[in-house]
Amino acid sequence: MIKKYALKENRTAGAILVNMLLAAISLFANGFGVYLTIQANIGAGPWDVLNLGVSHTFGILYGTASVAISYAILGIDIAFKEPIGIAMFIDAFVVGKAVDLFNKLDVVHKCDSLKTGIPVMFLGLVIMAYTHYTYMSASLGCGPRDTLLVALAKRAKKIPIGIVSITLLSLATFIGWLLGGPVGIGTLICAFATGPIMQLAFATVRFNATSVHHQHLATSFRVFMKKKIA
Repeated sequence: MIKKYALKENRTAGAILVNMLLAAISLFANGFGVYLTIQANIGAGPWDVLNLGVSHTFGILYGTASVAISYAILGIDIAFKEPIGIAMFIDAFVVGKAVDLFNKLDVVHKCDSLKTGIPVMFLGLVIMAYTHYTYMSASLGCGPRDTLLVALAKRAKKIPIGIVSITLLSLATFIGWLLGGPVGIGTLICAFATGPIMQLAFATVRFNATSVHHQHLATSFRVFMKKKIA
């Protein structure tokens, strides 16, 4: 299914719709992974420290804060003239609201110790890694935050992308902490373990993220308008 609906198959409206559904389901499952990292209760990931800080400060749901921040970042991506795909808009909405749903259903209680919190945290990160694979396989755009990182790295020029990433995550964590977001050992685990876990997950399914050519929103629009694409 994933290979069948690669970018070359995004030449029809039907294929794009199938890939949009693939992206939406993947991102919903990704939201469950995010939910687990929060329920681990040992400190949230950098971006979730910010989301939870905004949620705490303004008395709004986590998902509402996440959606607001995601669309704000998407706006910056557009201002930077970075490639924008349909799935980026789905990403900005689905993940945060999925977390709200799981919170409402109280699927997993908050952990009360490191002994239970750390395994739950790693389980959440593994789920997030594999759902990133299925989401990116739709070839309809990366997440707003990943796109922002690439945009900043391009403009930083001689500064390694790793340093740019650490700076961006540190800034999100610091602002979130000032707003009351939870910082702890889980924050460090997310910051330093997410990349290796994702790399390992991609290796197990033989997926090369750099080989995926995401379809631009304008191209998708032309397909729906039944215009020829190169």
